[in-house]
Amino acid sequence: MSNQTILPSMKLDGRTAVVTGAGSGIGKAIAIAVAEAGADCVPCERTDRLGDLDEVCDAIRATGRKAFPTALDLPDVASIDAMVDGVKRKAGRIDVLVNNAGINLPNDAFDVTEEEWDAVLDVNLKGLFFTSQRVGRLMRDQQSGRVINIASQNGVVGYYKRAAYCSSKGGVVNLTRVLALEWASHSITVNAVGPTFILTPLTQSTFDDPQLREDIESRIPLGRVGQPEDVVGAVVFLASPAAGMITGHTLLVDGGWTTM
Repeated sequence: MSNQTILPSMKLDGRTAVVTGAGSGIGKAIAIAVAEAGADCVPCERTDRLGDLDEVCDAIRATGRKAFPTALDLPDVASIDAMVDGVKRKAGRIDVLVNNAGINLPNDAFDVTEEEWDAVLDVNLKGLFFTSQRVGRLMRDQQSGRVINIASQNGVVGYYKRAAYCSSKGGVVNLTRVLALEWASHSITVNAVGPTFILTPLTQSTFDDPQLREDIESRIPLGRVGQPEDVVGAVVFLASPAAGMITGHTLLVDGGWTTM
């Protein structure tokens, strides 16, 4: 028998990965996970939160990989351009982009303000698109790349007080399909990951409401809310050689919520 294996690797050795919103929660876990998988990492965070990246960078460097903490103020396109230019100077290329940065401003649909709507759509959809566009141009020049958008199960189902959020994440799901179609000829895959409710410092206030937490948990067949570590395996898989024939897909990490 041949000693050659047919199992594709899930390692990211030799790659450089950009992770937006990496200062805490899901983004922090993803940044550390891609480093553990072998990639140098560019964790990005808002200028006023750059200090949040100190712990993330320590964890990345502890894996033996390089960390390049970088400011990124979405949806400011000039800030996106500065991030891409900086990564090109420091690392030379971007092999993986994880669009994780996002916000949610819960409100009843009757009461959503123009300012709330614009804030959520600007970060979650506009900022994600222009980050993908700018990084995608670099990947086009390389003729290779992986774009992974952190969408949400709320991109395919609705939930109370999330008119703006669900609209933005639904846009991310369909934008993922469009970019996958347009960029396939450049050997760029574009996929999304759709987590259920994940317990993070930013979502803690949601789970502090016992009635809301009970409602959320009752909708998840696996019987618990997610942790950031539940999301990272899907991201590393989609970034790896093992997912080379997957594009335009949204992988739901929802504990079975959307099966009900």
